[in-house]
Amino acid sequence: MSVQTLADITALESAPLAEHLLAASTYEALRRSAERCPDAPALSFIPQASNFRRTFDWTYAQLFADITRAANAFHALGITPTEVVAFLLPNLPETHFTIWGGEAAGIVMAINPLLEARQIASLLQSANASVVVTLAPTPGSDSWAKLAPQLGDLPAVRHVVWVSVEAYANEQQRAVLRALAERERAQHSGVPIHDLRALMDAQPATHLTSGRQIRPQERSSYFCTGGTTGLPKIATRTHGSEVFNAWAMAAHLQPRSGSQVIFCGLPLFHVNGQLVTGLMPWSQGDHVILGTAQGYRDPEVIPHFWDMVEHFGINFFSGVPTVYSALLRCDPSTRDLSSLRYALCGAAPMPVELFREFENRTGVRILEGYGLTEGACVSSVNPPHGERRVGSIGIRLAYQDMRAVILDPAGEYERDAHTDEVGIIAIRGPNLFDGYLDQSHNQGIWIDIDGQRWLNTGDLGRQDAEGYFWLTGRKKELIIRGGHNIDPKQIEEALQAHPAVALAAAIGSPDAYSGEVPVAYVQLKPGVSCSGEALLAFASEHISERAAIPRRVEVLNELPLTAVGKIFKPGLQQREAIAVVKREIADLGLPDIRVEAIQDNKRGLLLNIYAGTFQPSLAPVLGRYSLQIQWHD
Repeated sequence: MSVQTLADITALESAPLAEHLLAASTYEALRRSAERCPDAPALSFIPQASNFRRTFDWTYAQLFADITRAANAFHALGITPTEVVAFLLPNLPETHFTIWGGEAAGIVMAINPLLEARQIASLLQSANASVVVTLAPTPGSDSWAKLAPQLGDLPAVRHVVWVSVEAYANEQQRAVLRALAERERAQHSGVPIHDLRALMDAQPATHLTSGRQIRPQERSSYFCTGGTTGLPKIATRTHGSEVFNAWAMAAHLQPRSGSQVIFCGLPLFHVNGQLVTGLMPWSQGDHVILGTAQGYRDPEVIPHFWDMVEHFGINFFSGVPTVYSALLRCDPSTRDLSSLRYALCGAAPMPVELFREFENRTGVRILEGYGLTEGACVSSVNPPHGERRVGSIGIRLAYQDMRAVILDPAGEYERDAHTDEVGIIAIRGPNLFDGYLDQSHNQGIWIDIDGQRWLNTGDLGRQDAEGYFWLTGRKKELIIRGGHNIDPKQIEEALQAHPAVALAAAIGSPDAYSGEVPVAYVQLKPGVSCSGEALLAFASEHISERAAIPRRVEVLNELPLTAVGKIFKPGLQQREAIAVVKREIADLGLPDIRVEAIQDNKRGLLLNIYAGTFQPSLAPVLGRYSLQIQWHD
C-alpha cells in the first residue's frame, strides 16, 4: 500500500504484526532473500571511486554463503550466543560478513576505528569482547597500530582476526600488504591472529555448524551511542528489533516497482549504514552499492557521486546534511539522475535552504526522518508518496508508537503534550533496544505511561494536527541564558540563510553572569569570504528573539565533524570553555597557564588546569562559572 498520511499507517496496522514479520533473526531474514532470489545482484563493492566501473560483486546466494561461512568461523573460535565479536573496520564486504555472520554466532559490537586507542580499549573491556576483527596492517590505516598495544590489558580477548584488502589491490599493492602483515605478525606475541578469509574458506556455506535456532528476543548487537560526552554508552539490541525496523522502513517506502539499487556511503559502524543501506534492502532483494572503504569520507566519492548514480542507476541513498551540502558543490545537471527517487536525511536537522536547493537542482525527493540507536535506527520519516513537510521528521513508522509528553520535575509522566506543544519525544514498540549494558545508564531512560514502558529519547519536539513530528532541539543542547531556554536551531537557521555560509553551529559559552550566552561558529562556502562581524549583523536582523542573538560569530576553516558527518558540538564547547579560562587568566595578569578540556565519562566537559601556585588567585574568579574543574600543580 502507499503511505501518504498517518491514516495509511493505521490501515497497515489492521493486521497483526506477526503476519508481516516472517523472520525471527537477521540471519533468517537474509536466508529467505537468498532462497527467493539467489542469482540476483546483492552487493557490489567499489574499491576506488575514480575507477567506479571496477567492482567486486556478490549474488544473493554468494552473499549468504559468505555470511554463513563467517558465522561458522566465529563459532569455531569459540563464540557462543552470549559472547561478543567486536570489529574495527572500514566499509568492506568483509565488514558485512562480520556483522551478519557474527550476529548468527554471537553478539556483534561495532566500534568506530577513528576513536583513540584508549577509548577503543575501554569499549572492548566494557563489552567483555572475546574476538576482535580489524583491518590487517595496511598503509593509511592505523587500526592495528591502535589495537595491538592495548591487547595486553584486554584478557577477555582470545582471538584477533585480520581482514586483508589484498583481494581488491593490484599485484604491487599486494606485495606491500603481505610484507607488512608478515612483519607485524613476527613482532606480535600473545593473542593468536587469524585471517578472516582463511577461516571462512575452511567452513561450510550450507548451514550453521552450531545448529543454532535464533529467537527474536536474543541479543544481536552492541552499539556505542553518541560519544559526545565521555565514553559512549553501549546499547544492547535484539534480533527482533533489527528485523522489525528493516521491515517497517521498507513498508514505509512502498509501493515500489521491482528491485532497487541502494548506495551505501555512511559508515558500517553506524546503525544507518547497517540497517537502511544493508539489512533493509537485502530483506527486499535489492542491490547495494558499497561506495569504497571510506564511504563519503573518501575524497573521491563526492566528486564522482553523480557519475555513479548514472552508471549504476541508483534509486536511493542516505546521508547527513553535510553530505548534501558537499554534493551540491559538484554540478548534478550534467548527469542523468532519472533513476534517483529518494534520499533519506537524518542524524541532524537539515537547513531549510539546503533542502530546497538540493531538491530544485537534482529533482530528488528528500525524506527527512528521525531515529536513534536505542530504537534500532528509524522511528519516523516523511511519507514518500504524501506531503513532505520541510523541517519535519515526518510521521511514525507502522507499529511504532511515538508521542510528545510533558514530564514533571521528577521526570515522571504528567500528561501528553497538546497539539503543537513542545514536549519530550517518547517512543515505544518492537524496535526498542534491550537497555544499556551498564545498568547505571538505564536510570531515568524509561517513562511509565498507563503501565506501559516508553523510552525517553531526550529530544524535544511537537506533533502537529496531521501527525507530523517536529524536533525543537536536544534538551541537553539547549542554551540556558539566565534561566531562559534558547533553542540553538533558530540561530543556526538564521545564519544558514546567509549566502556565504555552508555550515553553522550555535552553542552556549560559559558566562559568569548568565550561566551561558549563545555564540555561533560558521564554515563558509568554498571561495567565499565574510567576516564574523558581518554575519553577526545579519543574524541580529533575522533572529526575532533578542536573548538568542549570539554574543559573537566566529568563522572557522572547518567545523569539527563526527565520523558520520554531524557537527561535533562538544569540540566547540571545549574550545569556548578554554577561551573563557584563558581570558580570565589574562585579565588577572597571570602568566600563561596550561588548560586542557576533555569529555569525562562521569562529569561531561571537564577542564584540567595546571595552575600550580596561581590556583588561589584563579579559583575564586573561575568559581563564578558553571565549570567542572580539576586543578593540577
